[in-house]
Amino acid sequence: MPNRLSSLKPLGLCSVQPYLAKDIQLADLIEWTINQIGRADISISTFSTSEEFLRRMHRMKKEGKVLHCELICDLRAARKTIALRQFMQSTFESVYLCQNHSKVVLLSSGDNKAAIVTSQNQTRGDRYEAGIITTDSFTFARLKEGLEECRANSILINEFHV
Repeated sequence: MPNRLSSLKPLGLCSVQPYLAKDIQLADLIEWTINQIGRADISISTFSTSEEFLRRMHRMKKEGKVLHCELICDLRAARKTIALRQFMQSTFESVYLCQNHSKVVLLSSGDNKAAIVTSQNQTRGDRYEAGIITTDSFTFARLKEGLEECRANSILINEFHV
């Protein structure tokens, strides 16, 4: 994992941790979180995703670190998303499309919950990205409500026709 993750404190010691860096990748942060809270159910929202990110999620799921996962992507990025449809469906139980620009990851493992809010799409870049990881229960609950609203206003990727 990148050196920048080593600057983050364990989740049990710090309930809200902001970062602004160009060497923290979202998939690394997700795995770092799972290693602390345990095998998790994951909900992810993004504007755009990549094959590299999907491969990392697929690997974590195959290793048993990810139990159930869903993905919410933007309709505007749907043409790119559709090209990855089969790979997405082999990794995520559900893939939704809606008007979405949020980049949120909710991880839940029993009573352990964490939320990541980031500026980063699920693509690898060398740009500075900002984010916050938190175990705050109020923040987690509000973000979960928002993702539930996204799902309610979305279509499943299987229903989308280019």
